[in-house]
Amino acid sequence: MFLETICILNGKIQNIVSHKKRMQETASYFNFTAPELPDIEALLTDGMHESKVKCRVCYHNEITSIEFERYVPNNLKSLKLINMFPDYSFKFSNRKAIDDLLKFRNGCDDILIVRNGLITDTSYSNVVFRKDNMYFTPNFPLLNGTKRQKLLENKIIEEAVINVETIKQYDRVWLINALLDIEDDVSLSVEQIFE
Repeated sequence: MFLETICILNGKIQNIVSHKKRMQETASYFNFTAPELPDIEALLTDGMHESKVKCRVCYHNEITSIEFERYVPNNLKSLKLINMFPDYSFKFSNRKAIDDLLKFRNGCDDILIVRNGLITDTSYSNVVFRKDNMYFTPNFPLLNGTKRQKLLENKIIEEAVINVETIKQYDRVWLINALLDIEDDVSLSVEQIFE
């Protein structure tokens, strides 16, 4: 089973083209036909038109569930570097492999996964580092997220090789995903990334 997490902002679905494209790519890789998304905006209930809403679409050959909840970003103050090798190149609805890694966070708010010495992602987001007022994202993420792709296409961020040794060259790290953009400022100083 696979998952798309889609942002709905003030009643309007965001970045839907990228989500449909990822569904098609996932279906092609796993040899099935991606289902068509319904009119998600029409499924919103009263009170969800003036906020940011997280829409979770679970699917395989067909859509098995669509869930909505108001989105409130986490307030992160620390990240723990962990060396692990999870395979999350596709957005699976079963996140056990990632969620199990949270037990290694040692009192930090979340984890920052290191694979083969290279920085990848947190447990729920891609990351963007700032240096000299320029923004860089690791060139080998666990999941090439839809927001990451959009920021790369719009040349707001660029890819870079970022490893444990080079983190200190940057001053700040932002978490980005379908519901978080750089301007949402879910970020912390690189000094709050612990080994």
